[in-house]
Amino acid sequence: MLASVRRVSETFTIPARFCGPPESGNGGWTSGHLAALVEITAEQPAVSVRLRTPPPLDRALAVRHGEGGVVEVFDGDLVVASAQPVPALSRSGLPAPVTHPEARAVAGAYAGLHDHPFPTCFSCGTEREPGDALCLRPGPLPGRDGVHAAAWVPSEATEEIVWAALDCPGAWALGVGGRPMVLGTMRAEVDRLPAVGEEHVVMAWALGSEGRKHYCATALYAADGTLLAHADATWIAIDPAVIRPVRSTS
Repeated sequence: MLASVRRVSETFTIPARFCGPPESGNGGWTSGHLAALVEITAEQPAVSVRLRTPPPLDRALAVRHGEGGVVEVFDGDLVVASAQPVPALSRSGLPAPVTHPEARAVAGAYAGLHDHPFPTCFSCGTEREPGDALCLRPGPLPGRDGVHAAAWVPSEATEEIVWAALDCPGAWALGVGGRPMVLGTMRAEVDRLPAVGEEHVVMAWALGSEGRKHYCATALYAADGTLLAHADATWIAIDPAVIRPVRSTS
């Protein structure tokens, strides 16, 4: 478990570099940035984040701390996102990791190469460059019943970057190319940050669907198979042409 953080901030800003859909923040990076403001403990080592509306880029948002460790981010009087500490996530059912070469070998089967709803996405966009973005390419693993894997060599390592890495691979395991969706809620538990410049693997798998809601899980492993972080998430089916931040009227 990472030590409880402790950045003190009265505002919350998402730089344009960390976009997901056009004009809004990448769900994973945004969730990780908010999670870094939550006080975690040994009893509640994970964080749950709910994105209530597409988070705007390059806009100073107000941070408010409430009871029970809840942290909320506001754009005027509009709640953009909220987060709170939660108990440890279950580790049962986590898939065994593949090697970095095995994950790299399935990158050519990444569905986003042919059908990507948000090609400028910081995590998995096909119009981004390595070094400026994660450029993850999660592909399906042969014989693994829908489990996807993405090879990753991080050029930077922060809590936000880890959440971003755990974010989009889950959507591709859900088939986001054929049914566009955005992140609604995400719970993650980060044991350790990845080592910059070293080989890592992100595993992703679907957990089911209910109407417009689709459920998945992801896990980040070091090259030796050590679990560094894992998450589960709910994605919401949307029309990619209209998903934009809502501006506060206050």
